[in-house]
Formats: sequence, C-alpha cells, structure tokens
Amino acid sequence: MSRRQLPTLEEARAILSAKRTRPQRRPPPPAGRALNRYVKDLDGRFGQGTNALSARWREIVGPEIARRTEPVKLVKGRNGGPSSLEIRVAGPAAAIIQHQAHAVLARVNVFLGAEAVQKLRIVQGPLHRTEPPPKRRPAPLDAAKEAELAKSLADAPDGKLKDALMKLGRGVLKRSR
Repeated sequence: MSRRQLPTLEEARAILSAKRTRPQRRPPPPAGRALNRYVKDLDGRFGQGTNALSARWREIVGPEIARRTEPVKLVKGRNGGPSSLEIRVAGPAAAIIQHQAHAVLARVNVFLGAEAVQKLRIVQGPLHRTEPPPKRRPAPLDAAKEAELAKSLADAPDGKLKDALMKLGRGVLKRSR
C-alpha cells in the first residue's frame, strides 16, 4: 500500500478550474415572516385569551370586583358553541359575584368583542396575586394627643431612645382609639 501524493499547486489549480461548483444556498427567510400568517390565523380563531384579561382585569371589571376575583381561563365552545370564562373568587364573595355575573360578562365582552363570552363559570379558591395588596398608612394622631405625648417625653434626652419612645407612644395611643 503506497501513500498517495498530494497534488502540486499547479495541479490543484487545474483540478479546481475544471470542476463545476454548486451555487451558494440562500439563507432561510426569517422565522417571524413564515409564522406571521399562522399566528394571525390562530389569533382570529382563539382570540386574546386570559393573559390579556389578567393584564387589564382591574380596568375591565372595576376595583371592587377585581379585589375579589381573577380570570383563570377562557374556553372556546366547540363548533361555534358558547364560550365561557372561568374566574376564581375568594371565599364567600362568590355569591356576590354570581349576582353581578351579567355586569361582569358585559364588561368582558366590551374588552374582547361582542358576544366573545356567553357564560361565566365561578370557582371558589384562593387568589394567586403577583403583586401584594397596597398597604394603608395609619391615620396620624390628632394634635392634642401628639402634644400630650411630647410633653410627657420632654424630660427624656434627645436621641434614638426618645425617638423610639415617641414611636411606641403613637402606636399605643392609636390602638386605644
């Protein structure tokens, strides 16, 4: 078995000039362009869904209902049947929301389009909030009690201890109301 010799530089040029090469392949089109048609078709068939509802739920149903509810899923009816929206309701507020079902459906249909949802399904359970409820700031003490507290701590030396005692006194006086 003898080793094959590599061609010289002139022989390599002759081989390459005689050989036909394939044309370069075009790169594939961007995926977004190819998928755009399908996404539009799916959006037309299935609509916006619960993600759009969740993002604007407070605006759609109002702050009172939004505090006690959250959308879970939007189910399209088979063969053009009625669509239904499933919402989760916190505890005993389900009875109140059941009485307001027509108003909730009307508001959701204003957002999603006419006759987008025909049924409302209410499920009781804990709400899965992503943001904590806003904290209320306690009302300040009235001026007379604040002055009385400051007078009682007038003999204490200024510093962290006096500030802590003032804060404690305010808390105690607010609770005693």
